[in-house]
Amino acid sequence: MADTVSPEQRSRNMSRIRSKNTKPELLIRRLLHRAGYRFRLHGATRGGSLPGKPDLVFAGRRKVIFVNGCFWHTHSCPAGTHAPATNPEFWAAKRARTLARDAAALQALNDAGWEALVVWECEMRNASVLESQLLVFLGPPGAAESSPLDSPATITQPKGN
Repeated sequence: MADTVSPEQRSRNMSRIRSKNTKPELLIRRLLHRAGYRFRLHGATRGGSLPGKPDLVFAGRRKVIFVNGCFWHTHSCPAGTHAPATNPEFWAAKRARTLARDAAALQALNDAGWEALVVWECEMRNASVLESQLLVFLGPPGAAESSPLDSPATITQPKGN
């Protein structure tokens, strides 16, 4: 099947696809913030940037969440397995590079002692299941949000007799 739009229009459409602050990512951010979790965005930590630039970083817990689109990251759902008919060699190579990059980022995070959760776009259809999955992964809110290095030292005064 041939493309139904001109190459110029296709280029304009593709250039408007975002990689940050997507609707699925914003949905998860709102859900977790409402539940009491605090996080950093897009791989930011005090020591620099994490491999793969995870969408949400929970530094005190050493956990990260990736919010992946099924098509772009080649998920096993129908949206992820659908390959474009136009320019199939380009898309196959592009999606293969994305898979390799994702695997390398997850391995680098694991080697550095971080736990990662990948949330797929198709998993967001059932909000209650998604929320319970996120809560199980992260643990109770507020439990590990601050490390001893983040909190001020407690100073005790000796009691006078």
